[in-house]
Amino acid sequence: MTGGAAVGAAAVLGACAGSFLNVCVARWPGGGSALSPPSRCDSCAAPVRWFQNIPVFSYLALRGRCARCDVRLTLQYPLVEVAVALIWAGLAAQWGAHPEAVRGSLFLTVLLGIALTDARTYIIPDQFTLGGTLAGLALAPMAGGPGLAGAALGAAVGFGLLWLIAELGRVVFGKDAMGGGDVKMMAMAGAFLGPAGVILTLFAGALIGSIIFGPVSMRTGRLVPFGIFLAVGAGVAYGWGDVIIAWYLDAVLRLN
Repeated sequence: MTGGAAVGAAAVLGACAGSFLNVCVARWPGGGSALSPPSRCDSCAAPVRWFQNIPVFSYLALRGRCARCDVRLTLQYPLVEVAVALIWAGLAAQWGAHPEAVRGSLFLTVLLGIALTDARTYIIPDQFTLGGTLAGLALAPMAGGPGLAGAALGAAVGFGLLWLIAELGRVVFGKDAMGGGDVKMMAMAGAFLGPAGVILTLFAGALIGSIIFGPVSMRTGRLVPFGIFLAVGAGVAYGWGDVIIAWYLDAVLRLN
């Protein structure tokens, strides 16, 4: 398979993964299954037939509306499908037929699911965090991964650090400063990124969250959906972690 064909195939597979991710985001926070019942309209419960469930194209063909009741469908469906297609195609273009293209595509897809569910419901389902941790450990020995020991240490460091931060926040503020889903999410991130990636994820997530949502939280008292910013931080750590860490170490050495 040529490079262009591989990228195209990855984009198609990514769009299908994005379609499945939409189902997970809609059902998992409420305790539902992503497999049963089959896809149906949330308004009239009409079943979605296979030709009405083709990623992106079916949404366009139906003009973004249910085929039976004509209710408008959320734009989230095609946007997520396109986003995941671009993730998978981009990593296929970068890595080619390499195991890291698979590992990275899965990791970034899970991060997107976490960000969406936390933004919508302030819930990060265990299917993403615990299931993602197991996937990260299983894929760690693959070329490009941190190795099983590095993944296990990363998962332990990620869980332990955020658990400690959560406990300190509870003592200082007298209430939960973050949810258990955030803590479990960092175990998942550590399994994919290793311990150094955990530190960068926390730093980047806290920085981005403070800049974007901090003023809103201070003004309204709303709880920060920290999983969104941890997901962004983990994405930054995955994509540019080596460059950022090397730059930081070089800057520190120059200062000393």
